[in-house]
This record gives sequence, C-alpha cells and structure tokens, in this order.
Amino acid sequence: MIEVKNVSKRYKNTNALDNVSFTLHAGQIVGLLGPNGSGKTTLIKILNGLLRDFDGEIKIDGKDIGVETKAMISYLPDVNFFGEWMDGDHARDLFKDMYPDFDEQRLFDLFNKLKLDPKQKLKTMSKGMKERFHLAFVMARKAHIYILDEPIGGVDPAARELILNTILDNYNPDSLVILSTHIISEIEQIFDSVLFLKEGQLVLNDQVEELRTKHQKSIDELFKEVFKC
Repeated sequence: MIEVKNVSKRYKNTNALDNVSFTLHAGQIVGLLGPNGSGKTTLIKILNGLLRDFDGEIKIDGKDIGVETKAMISYLPDVNFFGEWMDGDHARDLFKDMYPDFDEQRLFDLFNKLKLDPKQKLKTMSKGMKERFHLAFVMARKAHIYILDEPIGGVDPAARELILNTILDNYNPDSLVILSTHIISEIEQIFDSVLFLKEGQLVLNDQVEELRTKHQKSIDELFKEVFKC
C-alpha cells in the first residue's frame, strides 16, 4: 500500500506537486495520467526515492521512503538504464547481483514471449525492441510495486499490444502497478483506477468503472475534457 499525504515539491518558482494526497492498495493497476509538466515524473521520482527534498509524508507498506522501500519497487523509467554495449546475458547477471527478487526463469519466459534474443546487444536493437528488453527485466522481478513510466511510448500499435499483454500476464494480484502514460485510448482497458494530475494538483482519483458509469464517457474522453485536449 502507498499512502501519500499533503505532498508538495517546488522547483524555484514552480509547484511541481501541490498538496497531493491519495492512497493506493495492492491488487490493482493504476493509471497515472496528465499532460507534460503535470507532475507525473516528479511524483514517480519521489516514490522511487530519487527525490528526497519534498514536503509532506509518504508511507510504502507503512515504511518511510528509503532503502527498504526502494527494494520493494521495480521501476521502469522513460529512459534506457542498461548500457548500449550490453546484451541479455550481461543484463541478467547484473540484475541477479542487484535484486534478490529477480526470477531468472521468468526472464527467460519473457524473452521468448517478447521475441528477444539474449545474445543481441542493445546497440543493434530498434526502439521498440529496447522498450521490450527493459520491460522484461522490470517484470521479471517479484516486486511488491511496479512503477512503469511511459512503457508504450514511441512504439507501434502491434508492439503496444504485446507490451500490454506482457504487463497483464506477469502482473501479480498481490502487487500494485502504477502506469504513467499519455496514450490513454489504447491502454485504459487495463486500469482499475486512475489519478489525474494537472499543474501539480490531483484533480481526479477514482475507480475506472465508477467514472465511466458516472460520466458516461471513456477515460480517454474524460481526460480530454478535464485537460481541454
């Protein structure tokens, strides 16, 4: 469970996050939605312990953000985190050393599903292949929480479907998935709940089915209405 209470973060004269509060429970996939500059990346970095200078309080499974909570989270940033010279075998050895919850058999299965060659170096891969490569390692951990920042950004529709199916197939019902994206129409079907961030403020936090019933709109349509897209 993640508890966020009155969290604010300023960059000089800008409120990146402004008094944000919410609680997320295990057993759901949550969409973290908002346009560029809404505060999504700042919030993700704080949850991952990458930004420590903020106001407010955050508890992850009852613990303050630190070494213990970082070990609970499997994080997919929106940039590549493996060296371009690495192949699947090198990256596997690195993850085995770094993460006790890394499951080598799961990685093997994911590589097969995602049509990846463990001997191929990253520098020879397309953008879509690199996205799948990094996702495979993140999902191969048996983590409490998965935070995925734009996992389908910049890939073609066929690759998006493959990536979404991979997330669903490897999602542990006892874990929590937070997925940040700006491509809502193709991904909203996997969300249980959504958080809308606008100019650092949380403007919507609710279950997807309740929102669809209440507003008689898809999440994509509601997003466009809230953000005047």
